[in-house]
Amino acid sequence: MRYAEGPQLYITEQNRGDIKNGSILRLAISPVTVCRLHRIQSHGIDARLEALKELAKLSADPSFATEFINMEGLATLARLVESGTHFGEMLAFTLTAFLELMDHGIISWDLISVSFIKQIAAYVNQPMVDVSILQRSLAILESMVLNSHSLYQRVAQETTVTQLITHLQVSNQEIQTYAIALINALFLKTPEDRRQHIIRVNRPVKAEMAHQLYVLQVLTFNLLEERMMTKMDPNDQTQRDIIFELRRIAFDGDSDPSGTEKRKAIYIKDYKMLGFTNPVNPAIDFTQTPPGMLALDNMLYLAKVHQDTYIRIVLENCSREDKHECPFGRSAIELTRMLCDILQVGELPNEGCNDFHPMFFTHERAWEEFFCVCIQLLNKTWKEMRATAEDFNKVMTVVREQITRALAMKPPSLEQLRVKLRSLSYSEVLRLRQSERMSQDDFQSPPIIDLRERIQPEILELIKQQRLSRLCEGSCFRKLGNRRRQEKFWFCRLSLNHKVLHYGDLDESPQGEVPFELLTDTIPVSDIKAVLTGKDCPHMKEKSALKQNKEVLELAFSILYDPDEALNFVATNKYEYCIWTDGVSALLGKELGSDLTRSDLDTLMSMEMKLRLLDLENITIPEAPPPVPKEPSTYNFTYNYG
Repeated sequence: MRYAEGPQLYITEQNRGDIKNGSILRLAISPVTVCRLHRIQSHGIDARLEALKELAKLSADPSFATEFINMEGLATLARLVESGTHFGEMLAFTLTAFLELMDHGIISWDLISVSFIKQIAAYVNQPMVDVSILQRSLAILESMVLNSHSLYQRVAQETTVTQLITHLQVSNQEIQTYAIALINALFLKTPEDRRQHIIRVNRPVKAEMAHQLYVLQVLTFNLLEERMMTKMDPNDQTQRDIIFELRRIAFDGDSDPSGTEKRKAIYIKDYKMLGFTNPVNPAIDFTQTPPGMLALDNMLYLAKVHQDTYIRIVLENCSREDKHECPFGRSAIELTRMLCDILQVGELPNEGCNDFHPMFFTHERAWEEFFCVCIQLLNKTWKEMRATAEDFNKVMTVVREQITRALAMKPPSLEQLRVKLRSLSYSEVLRLRQSERMSQDDFQSPPIIDLRERIQPEILELIKQQRLSRLCEGSCFRKLGNRRRQEKFWFCRLSLNHKVLHYGDLDESPQGEVPFELLTDTIPVSDIKAVLTGKDCPHMKEKSALKQNKEVLELAFSILYDPDEALNFVATNKYEYCIWTDGVSALLGKELGSDLTRSDLDTLMSMEMKLRLLDLENITIPEAPPPVPKEPSTYNFTYNYG
C-alpha cells in the first residue's frame, strides 16, 4: 500500500500508525519488485530517462531506498556519474536520486570514491553548467563536508572558496543559496587558525570581474561572531583610543587623549552627550557580549565613512531636551545586538531556514552599511514617537519590527532597503498592526463583522462622553505673546450642562481645578460655528514665526464663534490637542477624527469583542445563521386552556 497523495510513501509496520482518517491509499508494486524491474541501465535513452525520473521520485521513500541500496543500486548510480556519459536532464535526475538516497543515512558518506568527488567538483568548477546539475552538485558537496572529515579535506582540495565566489554573482537565488551553504560548511570545518587566512586570500576584489562589487560576505559574517563575543578591556589604551576618536570626530579636532583635569571633565561631559551609560569610562559599555567589540566597530565605521551623518545624529540629540535625548552610544550597542539576533549572527547554519538577503552581496562593507542605515532609522523613529529615556525599549521594539518587515520584502540592494524603511514610519507600523489584527480569520466572518457594527456606536458614545467630561474638568493653555518673558497662562473649561465655555487669564499655571467664578469670559456653545486646526488657525496666519514652528503648528487649534471671532489655543501636548478637538467636535455633533480617537476605538473594540466572545473559545462560529424551520402543518399540538 502507498499513499495516493503527497509524497506517496509506502505503508510499513513502522509508519502504519501515522495513517490518518480520510487518507487515500492505493495498491502498488512493492519496493523489492520495483527495484528489480528498474531500467536505469536500459540501452534506450528515452526509457533510461523515464526510469531515472521515476527513481528520483521514489528515492525519497525510506522503504524503497533500503531495498535499492541493498541491491547495489547506489553503487550503480555512482558509476554512471563517474563515467561522465550522462548530461542534461538525465544527469540531473541521477544526482537527485543519489542525494535523496544518501540523505536517509543508510550508508556512510565515507564510502564515496575519490573519482566520484572529482567528477562532482568538476561540475561545480565548470564555468558553464546546467543550473539543475550545479544545484545538486553543490548540495552533494555540502553533505560530504558536513558528514565526513576525510571528505571535507578532499572537497577542500578540489573546490576552493575563490571558485565558489563566481556562483554568488549569478541571478539565480537557489544557486546563490546552495553556494553559501557550501561555503558555510567549508568554513565550519576549517580549523580556527586557518580561517583568517581564508578571509585574507579571498577578500581582494578582482578588477576583471564586472559584477563582483563586493567581497565575500559569507566569510565576513562568520567572522562577525568573533568580534561579537570579544569583550573590551577597559584598561587597553588602544581600544580606549578608538572611543576617544568617536569623541574627537563629534566635537573637536583635538587628537591628544591626555590632558589636564579640566580636559578630563570635558571628556566626561562629551561622553555623556555621546550617550554612553558609563561616561567616566565608556569602555565598560562594551564589556557585555554580545555585541562586544562589534558595536564599537560599527560606531567607528559610521563616524569615519559617514562622518556628516554621525555628527548630525550626535549634535541633533545634544540639542534636544534631556528627556527627549536619544542616547547614541546606548542605541548603537543595543542596535548591534538586535541586528545580530535578527540575522542570527553566531548561530550555526540552519538547513530549515530559507532566509536569503541578496543585498549583502552588493557592497564591500555590507554589514557596516546595514548598521548605518538602521541607526538612522532608529533616530528617525525616536523623533516620530517623541520618545523619552523611559521609552527606550518601546522604540527598540518598533525599530525591530520595522527592520524585520523591510527584510521580509527581500530588498535587492541597501538603497532599496533604505527606501522601504523610509516608508515604514511609526504611524505606518501602527496602521499595519491594526490592519493585521482586523484581518485575522476570527474577525472577518459575517457574524463577527455584524457584532462589531452593533458595538461600535456604543464605544463611540463612550469616547464622546469621556471627551466632554474631560472638557468639563478644563485645561491650562499658554498665552503666547510677542515677547516670551511676558508669557502668561489662561484656563478654559466646559460648563457641567455642556452649554457654555468658560475661560479667563491666570498669573501662573494652576495646580488643581479652577472654579468657574475666576473665569470671567464665556462663549455659548450654540454660538460655536467650527473648529480649525494647524495652519488654518487665525493666530498661525498672523504670526509667521509660529507658522514656521512645526511643533506649535501641530498643537494649534481655534474655535470660531459668532460674530466672526475666534478663541485661539496652543495645546501643551498631543493628548490635550486631541481631547479638545474631539470634545468641540462632539459639541458640534461632528465625527471624532483624531488619532487618539482611532487608537481608543481600536483598543476598546478589541477588548469588548474579546469579552463577548470569551464563552465561544474553540467553538466554530457559522458563516450564516441557522435556517428558520418551516411552519408546522397544523397547530393541534397546542393546549387549549379554555
